[in-house]
Amino acid sequence: MENQNFFFQALVYLLAAVISVPVAKKLGFGSVLGYLLAGIIIGPFVIGLVGEEGADVMHFAEFGVVMMLFLIGLEFKPSLLWKMRKSIFGLGGLQVSVSMIVIAVITFAFGLRWSQSVSIGLILSLSSTAIVLQLLAEKGLLKNNAGKASFSVLLFQDVAVIAILAILPLLAPDIMDMGQRVFTAPAEEIQAGAEMGRGQASSLPGWQHLLLILGLVSVIIVAGRFVARHIFRIIASTGLREIFTATALLLVIALSLATEKVGLSPALGAFLGGVVLSDNEYRHELETDIEPFKGLLLGLFFISVGASIDFRLLVNQPLLILGLLGLLVTVKFVILYILGRSFRLRAGQELLFAFSLAQGGEFAFVLISFSQQNGIFNQEISGILFLVVILSMGISPLLLIIYEKIVQPLTLKAENEQKEDEIDERDNPVIIAGFGRFGVIVGRLLMANGFGATVLDNNPTNIQVLRRFGFKVYYGDATRPNLLRAAGAAQAKVLVVAIDNKEKALEIVKYVKNHYPHLKIIGRAIDIQHAYEYLHEGIRDFSLDTFDSALELGTKALHNLGFEKYQAHRAARTFKHHDEHVMEELFEHYDKDDKRGGVSADYLTK
Repeated sequence: MENQNFFFQALVYLLAAVISVPVAKKLGFGSVLGYLLAGIIIGPFVIGLVGEEGADVMHFAEFGVVMMLFLIGLEFKPSLLWKMRKSIFGLGGLQVSVSMIVIAVITFAFGLRWSQSVSIGLILSLSSTAIVLQLLAEKGLLKNNAGKASFSVLLFQDVAVIAILAILPLLAPDIMDMGQRVFTAPAEEIQAGAEMGRGQASSLPGWQHLLLILGLVSVIIVAGRFVARHIFRIIASTGLREIFTATALLLVIALSLATEKVGLSPALGAFLGGVVLSDNEYRHELETDIEPFKGLLLGLFFISVGASIDFRLLVNQPLLILGLLGLLVTVKFVILYILGRSFRLRAGQELLFAFSLAQGGEFAFVLISFSQQNGIFNQEISGILFLVVILSMGISPLLLIIYEKIVQPLTLKAENEQKEDEIDERDNPVIIAGFGRFGVIVGRLLMANGFGATVLDNNPTNIQVLRRFGFKVYYGDATRPNLLRAAGAAQAKVLVVAIDNKEKALEIVKYVKNHYPHLKIIGRAIDIQHAYEYLHEGIRDFSLDTFDSALELGTKALHNLGFEKYQAHRAARTFKHHDEHVMEELFEHYDKDDKRGGVSADYLTK
């Protein structure tokens, strides 16, 4: 009977994921929101396919967070982690401490005891590692400045959980009695706190506990750098893929259990193991084997969070719950935004940082239960906190959608509305429109050979970087007639169109042909279709974006295959002449209004 129930629950969870996630992705919501909605639908307050066992499933699925931290650790070499120490301890430490103080003051003003206020401040200062990292990874934002800052804060929060677990018993109504009970209570009383790292070692004296932690960290580092490589080589020599997969899972589980026993977070231990193995030659194999399990367990975790939302409490006290939710998100957003600005996150990155972390975290579930067991909270406060945290996690994907669809475009628009520079150079023989990765090479070559160039670009960030390197670049949109006139188009000899927007490039070409026919136009062609459009406008001097670099690489390949250097270069020149002939030949059949790309396809097969 139990087996039937297990298979039914597995069917429900998998079916919910398979249906909801593709729909959510199709609507542009992302997989996390899809999982959360699936959990809400199958939960006890909608169709009721999942009941009280959802909490047990969540505890099991939290292992997905551990696996995710291990995989992230594999991407972070120790040198990179050292470079991030300022953001981890500085930004992360300030975020936790400032958030705790502000939230504690606000809750104290609502009439709670100071011990309850401090506990709530500590708990709500944390954010959701699982949701934030998954969302940022999905959107490709984990490697930018806001993504790195978010990761640093989350990493510090994982460390802070250890301290919070130690502090909470001291905030109990009767410190002596409650403190004694915590250290002598049976295991089932503190089961909820155990998985977050409050292991048996917590009852040791402080100095012994510290030595135990340092000893375990030393063992992980030594074993990871000097022993793991030999073990993986032996496993790999068996040729059995399933054994390597089992070894990878064994490694993550062993790291989690070991760090849990000494009072550290399992996720933190897994991350440390990943960092140690980041330069191991078997790193990519480990990633490949663990990734499917991580994705499945995280999906299960998000579904469980959605199914755990207590809509009865929300219906009974909607104004209170929604008010507290709005207050939590607003307070954390403001704090994060100010800290982001203080740590030099600019150009919308501070907003992404604030939107990403303005929610409660999964560690709050354990800390709320632990606080209730120690008599800090009653059942009512715990229920309200639990619901507010879950709802804040649930709206996290929506916050990122708001940033992506509304805030980010407004930020970019504000940047691009920067006042155009006044141009004080009118006698240069060359004007370069667009000074990105393509235009900067053209400009450097001309300047190195003594030709002055008036450089125009409409990317403020790019201009700031180039000016730091000594380039004189003017901000402005080259499609605007007055800017070209101010740049000296009437006196210049050559216009290099190097912008990466095909429509704008052709707009510039058409305008210059009509108003400055003496100006020789040299263009950057993004693709074959763009090249044909240049030919249609009578422009013969253009270069395909990657053609010459690919041709140079092909020449080197021929040389490595046995050609003499002169033979390889001659073969490349012959190929280039053939390519130009084919393009001219096919241009006779070019139809500007044909959007099917037939000519482009023919070009590739000639």
